[in-house]
Amino acid sequence: MQPPRSLWWSQIDPTSPRAALRGDVDVDVAIVGGGYTGLWTARELLRRDPGLRVCVLEAQVCGFGASGRNGGWVSALFPVPASTVIARHGLEAYTRLRHTLQDAVPALGAAAAADAIECSFVQGGTLSFARSPLQEARGRAYVAEAAAHGLGPQDLRWMEAGELREVATVAQARGAAFSPHCARVQPARLVRGLAEAVERHGGVIYENTRVTRLEGATSTRPARALSAAGVVSARYVVRATEGFTPAMEGQRRTVVPLYSLMIATEPLSREWWDDYGFATAPTFNDERHLLVYGQRTADDRLAFGGRGSPYHYGSTVEPRYDLNEGVFDHLAASLRELFPTLDAEVSHRWGGPLAMPRDKFPSVQVDHHSGLASAGGYTGDGVTLSYVCANALADLITAPSADTAVTTLPFVRATTRRWEVEPLRWLGINTGLALATWADHAERRHGRESRAARWLTRLMDA
Repeated sequence: MQPPRSLWWSQIDPTSPRAALRGDVDVDVAIVGGGYTGLWTARELLRRDPGLRVCVLEAQVCGFGASGRNGGWVSALFPVPASTVIARHGLEAYTRLRHTLQDAVPALGAAAAADAIECSFVQGGTLSFARSPLQEARGRAYVAEAAAHGLGPQDLRWMEAGELREVATVAQARGAAFSPHCARVQPARLVRGLAEAVERHGGVIYENTRVTRLEGATSTRPARALSAAGVVSARYVVRATEGFTPAMEGQRRTVVPLYSLMIATEPLSREWWDDYGFATAPTFNDERHLLVYGQRTADDRLAFGGRGSPYHYGSTVEPRYDLNEGVFDHLAASLRELFPTLDAEVSHRWGGPLAMPRDKFPSVQVDHHSGLASAGGYTGDGVTLSYVCANALADLITAPSADTAVTTLPFVRATTRRWEVEPLRWLGINTGLALATWADHAERRHGRESRAARWLTRLMDA
């Protein structure tokens, strides 16, 4: 199967798939999943120990999933609110996590540059626009809360409308929260470049190789990854399957696959961009409840995405869910609301699943007894988190007894809740989507916070 025809994939020269697995193989580390998590893990393992035998097993082609079609935000965002992290793990742990993610943004760019991966990495920060009094109140409250948690203006600050217009603007912008800890990237170039780097470092990649089951080590054999083409035996088998995890045996309730969709315009003129700015390539969203995200691409397009597609019963993932004309139309309307003079056509539409754990905390697990390991559950913030989690995996595998800056993060080696059985998760998730949609509609219509927003907050905290 070919990768989705996103803008990102359309900008890459077609390549033939790598050879599939043929027969049984013995390695030191087998990684299931050829996205950011799997490829960064392979790279970091081989950097730490070039003598390791590492292979990556990918069901389609490397970058077929979210790594090759995401919004291209290399951000220091974490999918769980700071207050929740602090309540569960304390302020010191939250502060270490924040610094780690902030440092990881330029570190990821430097790692890509070290392996000669040209992926349009530009660290221009990120803007969260406020376009109504309610959105402004939320944005200012967010900045104030962050300051109470130790973030200074060098990390996050409020930009008034006058200053904002010198950087970037959208229609009705009253101001914006600005953080410098974000870069834009061309995600498919990054993931395909990573695959080539892994091979240069000595790793082996098998594409078109679907792993159906993972087995832990026993007293007579090591851990194994089983596929129709052969069995890979390894000291460690790493699951890095993100949104496709529920399709694996025994993983139906580990994460839920949520669909995020994107559109991109034709290239826009420099004169058009002069009206709106974004010369330093900040990523952007606004303070609505139903998430949207965008960037000015290296070739002067708008790439814009958001949530809104329903969760599908039983955590099913099918190619037909990648396309939802109603969501695409809503994204196009939202984009023209932000940029009223936009007259270019939408040239690309695409989408696919990402993975959300029950408590929204990502996880990194290594069981040295069974040899089974995993990382993932990024809830859409995976470009940077996958790099951090891969470094944690590599440290835990190559130096099991050593504590490092990343292996002591609060979500590493922590257990996560499983999702409820159906139909409870179908009802809960889709109720949340409906509440977010209604809350935004009610705010636009009445200019005040709706009860739906309060119900959404309660549901998200459940």
